[in-house]
Amino acid sequence: MDRSTFIAIVAGLLITPARAVATVGKEGPISALTLLSVPLELGGDWSKSPLKAVYAVLSRTREACLSGIGLLSDQQPEKLQVDNHSSGPPYIWLHTEHPNTAWIIVDIGARDWCKLAYQFGHELGHVLCNSWRWGDDPKPPSQWLEESAVEAFSIRGLALLAESWELDPPFPHDSAFAGAIRQYRANLLAGYHKAAEIDFADWLRAGRPMPENGVPAPKGPAVAPILADLEQDKGCVEDMGALNRWPEQTGLPIGQYLRRWQKSCKEINAPGLLPTRLRALLNLT
Repeated sequence: MDRSTFIAIVAGLLITPARAVATVGKEGPISALTLLSVPLELGGDWSKSPLKAVYAVLSRTREACLSGIGLLSDQQPEKLQVDNHSSGPPYIWLHTEHPNTAWIIVDIGARDWCKLAYQFGHELGHVLCNSWRWGDDPKPPSQWLEESAVEAFSIRGLALLAESWELDPPFPHDSAFAGAIRQYRANLLAGYHKAAEIDFADWLRAGRPMPENGVPAPKGPAVAPILADLEQDKGCVEDMGALNRWPEQTGLPIGQYLRRWQKSCKEINAPGLLPTRLRALLNLT
């Protein structure tokens, strides 16, 4: 789709309030913006969820996930776009027509704010990990580790979102909804804590990250340990901005992938805590 087609489509959407595209962002030179402050656009079909409310939830979620974090990557987008689709899983749309836009697809029902925050947080994690441009296709053998990290990032964000919502709800008289966010998070964590009971290093040595059918490994066993690190030290969150800054991205064996990550942390002055801890967790020298 070329630029003129895109503009025509946007113009058509603006005629219909149910599918309007809203652009809200911080004014200023692009060079001064980060993933926390770049403009945020809404697209797709939000017909059952008011756009102002959607934007309020997305903004608050982004703030919860990224506030106080050093956003150190040299590959941050200039804009975020979030589209709602009526079916299919959430994902990052790798596209060519707007090369500086990170494009997130979610799939939520009417006013399903917990699901929206969770899906958006997960995909925002991929953007933080520099997996948002054309050519950044996810691939084995180390894709599972990035998936684990961004899942932990999203779950961490839900806890912070609940705190923020309770103290200063984005909607009037809605502090109690923080309890629904916490319950949603607890339901997610129950399965991940169970998965974390196995010996992670043994699981890795057994070759389970790459099943016989070639599907990438389940992310479960790694999520809880990574979440603990992210919640213990925000420097571990900052380290995620050093991921995938090399041509092969996740297409490297896990030991080599972690070494590249450590090197990348030094290049952008990230703490380097998370890859070091993961090497110890996996018993890799």
